[in-house]
Amino acid sequence: MILFEYPFNERVRALLRLEYLFDRMMFFARPGDPRQHQVALTALFDLLEATERTDMKGSVLQDLERQRNVLLSLKDHPGVDGKTLNAMLLEIERAATNLNATGKTGQTLRENEWLASLRGRLAVPGGGSQVDMPSFYAWQCRPEIERCADLQRWISPLLPLHSGIAIVLKLLRESGQTESAIGPSGAYQQMLSGKVYQLLRVWVDDTHNTFPEISANKYMVWIRFASQDGEFKPQPVSRDVPFKMALCSL
Repeated sequence: MILFEYPFNERVRALLRLEYLFDRMMFFARPGDPRQHQVALTALFDLLEATERTDMKGSVLQDLERQRNVLLSLKDHPGVDGKTLNAMLLEIERAATNLNATGKTGQTLRENEWLASLRGRLAVPGGGSQVDMPSFYAWQCRPEIERCADLQRWISPLLPLHSGIAIVLKLLRESGQTESAIGPSGAYQQMLSGKVYQLLRVWVDDTHNTFPEISANKYMVWIRFASQDGEFKPQPVSRDVPFKMALCSL
């Protein structure tokens, strides 16, 4: 099954984008070829760009505090696993403490003159070549263990934000109830009766060779399934498409 996620608001959209960039950065920061470490640095600079415009740290702290209060209200609720609840509360508290201990997200990286110059060069197509940035080429020629150590040092200031985002999205995703559905003739819609949701998750069997194009508001969800052959723009499918979905809200 292939999972597609659709955010109902810009706050959740921003969290999903940051999650994607963190995943990309950490994957390519592992030991390996210098060229994959360049991809890790590009993702790192994208994260700095994404967190410069908005106070993601403050937004995530608010979400953590909101969820902490919700979980605290469940402490004496019958049927709640106290051990699991306490573990989650401890995880939230630890993430919030680490976030509060940091200054502006990525500020130490922005003050690094070499990284700042590299960031500008990598924004230019081919700007990371030895012709334009010999110091970067020299860094790429360093032993793998040294490059990895540098990457981990540069990534570490962003890890508290990563942990906070991971907790918020985990709780949001777990709030949804998965249901089976069918899109007759490749289309599906559902009335929401005014209930506010923040995330829609749709699972499609990969053998169907189709994907959902989603739009939604507080009143209705529309899903139109389409296919893509790699040459022409996506085309709507006309067959019934079985899928699973979950509406999530915190």
